[in-house]
Amino acid sequence: MSTKDAPKTSDVPAVGADSPFRQEHAARDEAPQFVLPLVVRIEKADPPARTDALETAARAVLVLLTDERAHGEGEWAEAVRDWQDARIRKVVRRARGAEWRKAGTLPGVTVHGERAEVRVFPPVPLDGWPKELAKLQVSGTDLDDPDPAAPAAAELPVLWMNPDLDMSAGKAMAQAGHAAQLAWWELTGAERDAWRESGFRLAVRTAARERWAELSGSGLPVVRDAGFTEIAPGSCTVVSDHPALRARL
Repeated sequence: MSTKDAPKTSDVPAVGADSPFRQEHAARDEAPQFVLPLVVRIEKADPPARTDALETAARAVLVLLTDERAHGEGEWAEAVRDWQDARIRKVVRRARGAEWRKAGTLPGVTVHGERAEVRVFPPVPLDGWPKELAKLQVSGTDLDDPDPAAPAAAELPVLWMNPDLDMSAGKAMAQAGHAAQLAWWELTGAERDAWRESGFRLAVRTAARERWAELSGSGLPVVRDAGFTEIAPGSCTVVSDHPALRARL
């Protein structure tokens, strides 16, 4: 799959129907399973806003996918290939203080939002987490938005969350990362280059209930959760509304 991901100037979508998010690829369940670890910094006295954390996590996934170490003969390339050849799993854990500093010593990339900080690491085997990350908690990632999020700018890609699903911030961060990755795979090389040059600007918003059916049935990429945690298998969690993809509908 990495050979399809590497070109930056192709005029055709890189993966499209071969995306591992499409449920019919059951053979992917038979491959060795890997997970993409993300760690969000949540200090007791100054936690990030929920939307900021979701947007930062989505951008972190894109940063990892485009890092030179994830391609060709790069030091992360084999792990990324193995991860993409199986089910696309992401797990978000939280850290603060010394835990966050220790996590920062491992190979990875820290992505900054408005106030949020998320560090993304190269994929690891499902049962092979580094000890510095394995001891971090998955629970406790409940975050709030102090104020309602402003409407997203018209030119921005928007990752629309399902208004009928109640997900922890950590679960929602992983889903936003899935949605960003799914949009990335559907873009042409030129469209990818433009998104990268913008710094992967995007917005995460919860769809209005009256719009969700329209969005999820529009033909835009939809993330369907495998159901390992929190929500039922097959649940539609996020719609990837990238302007370039909408223009092709």
